[in-house]
Amino acid sequence: MLCWRVATDCSKNSIGAKDRDANQSGEDAVAQYVDIDEAIRMLGLRVVLTPSVPGPWTEAAKAILRVKNLPYVKVRQELMGENLPLLKWTKQATAPVFVYNNERPRSIWNDQLYLAERLQPNPPLIPADIGERMLMFGLANELCGENGLGWARRLMIVHSSLADPNASEGSKQSTRFLGAKYDYSEPGAEAAPARVAQILTTFNRQLEAQRKRGSRFLVGDHLTAVDLYWAAFAALIQPLPDNLCQMHPGFRKMYDCKDPVVNAASDPQLFAHRDFVYHEYLELPVDM
Repeated sequence: MLCWRVATDCSKNSIGAKDRDANQSGEDAVAQYVDIDEAIRMLGLRVVLTPSVPGPWTEAAKAILRVKNLPYVKVRQELMGENLPLLKWTKQATAPVFVYNNERPRSIWNDQLYLAERLQPNPPLIPADIGERMLMFGLANELCGENGLGWARRLMIVHSSLADPNASEGSKQSTRFLGAKYDYSEPGAEAAPARVAQILTTFNRQLEAQRKRGSRFLVGDHLTAVDLYWAAFAALIQPLPDNLCQMHPGFRKMYDCKDPVVNAASDPQLFAHRDFVYHEYLELPVDM
């Protein structure tokens, strides 16, 4: 996820998706966070999240759990902290992480999706058809995987911060830490906008092809995980407005992409699809 020394509480008010009933969702059912030590003693599904930070991997994980109405306990990860208890528990220190009963921790997006699918098969978010399934995972990897959109935008953000003459030394120290953690290099950051633009163009073409065959979804004829991933990762290009996701101005400035190469590939259809997914299947305002 993207972590910086900026955080704020998002709005705690929320409304259900238009076509959901009044039952409390799994996400709404547990509003409070618990610490790692307490979570370790629990059974059931525990999900490590960073409070108040709209990271795309985290928001996508929460979206999957919400659509499946899976109850879970929110576990606190400390923003920019050492997170030694988390490291001991899950062998890594980032969020999100899914831990179910005494099974192995799942810190990778596709492992989390498969666990959620097993715990609650309906509604299915992985296509049964192998061709559609291969397409969905391929598209999702272009967003969530190493060298995907999230990875490339993170390199761009690190690069912008390091090159900012007005950035404080403390801020640059945090940025260098993240750069080292996520394999930052100047050549990689300079190549990142073209990579992001290529991914955006591919998604736009896929949406257009689906529209022509009468589908409102990225793959097949119903909601799949890649629709949720796109809804979350679109924030790294154009965040939801503040009345729908109240984030710290520092995060908003970082997320809102001003790169001309990326912006040229940012077709309005992409963000209309993001809005469709949020309004029909998720919660607004976003609760962090």
